[in-house]
Amino acid sequence: MSIKENIEHFRQKLDGTNAKLVAVSKTKPNEDLIEAYEAGQRDFGENKVQDLTRKSEELPKDINWHFIGHLQRNKVKYIAPFIHLIHAVDSERLLVEINKQAAKHNRIIECLLQVFIADEETKFGLSANEIKELVESDTLKELNNIRITGLMGMATNTNNLDQVRSEFAGLKQLFEDLKSNTSSANIEMKDLSMGMTGDFEIACEEGSTMVRIGSAIFGARNY
Repeated sequence: MSIKENIEHFRQKLDGTNAKLVAVSKTKPNEDLIEAYEAGQRDFGENKVQDLTRKSEELPKDINWHFIGHLQRNKVKYIAPFIHLIHAVDSERLLVEINKQAAKHNRIIECLLQVFIADEETKFGLSANEIKELVESDTLKELNNIRITGLMGMATNTNNLDQVRSEFAGLKQLFEDLKSNTSSANIEMKDLSMGMTGDFEIACEEGSTMVRIGSAIFGARNY
């Protein structure tokens, strides 16, 4: 199937859910992104700052760029002028840096806190307790150029679908707890980024508002 047909396929799959499609375009050439763009796709996810800044300069200006990888603090300045949403904030220090760079461009940058939900050591993220401490911290209340709009998590890469469902359900529960119990001016819990090609249907059933789909749209990655 073509990229356009793949986009249509996922649109139909997501119809009736609350989830938006983020097309993960990392490693892909501009021509592939343009094909998706011409099919109506506007949200694209990248995980390397260098690729993201280049593509943002070369491609249409109404694209919403999502940074979905592990973001180093010294790279924030390069994406601060244009980034739409940072999916994987995993420390207070990173939030402070995003706030600092956003202020230089007179912007408020929207961020998701990455929660460690998987049974795997290789994934990044904060524990539920660390998230609760962070959203209640005095430091956070002073960051006027960021807005935390939700959470992001990656389930364990396993064939045990009950485990995957349980991990997503736990993330949704944490999301709802924070939504009910946080009152900081720079927190507005509305986004729950969970679900990729292999598990997006379970994620949607458990309340995802954003799924990240890459190879199933663009084909195998070019490394």
